[in-house]
Amino acid sequence: MALTTLNRPRDNRMIAGVCAGLATKWGMKPGTVRLLFVLSCLLPGPQFIVYLVLWAVMPSR
Repeated sequence: MALTTLNRPRDNRMIAGVCAGLATKWGMKPGTVRLLFVLSCLLPGPQFIVYLVLWAVMPSR
């Protein structure tokens, strides 16, 4: 099993590519991760701040 690094792809981006990068890392479809993120935003918590931090920290491919 090959290890994949956490990065944002240049293709298949919607906003910043964070969800697409997480989907690649976890072996999921990007649309599923995007839907889970949007649904999680309905709950209280720091989801949007975590997204911004990941956008700043994750390197672009």
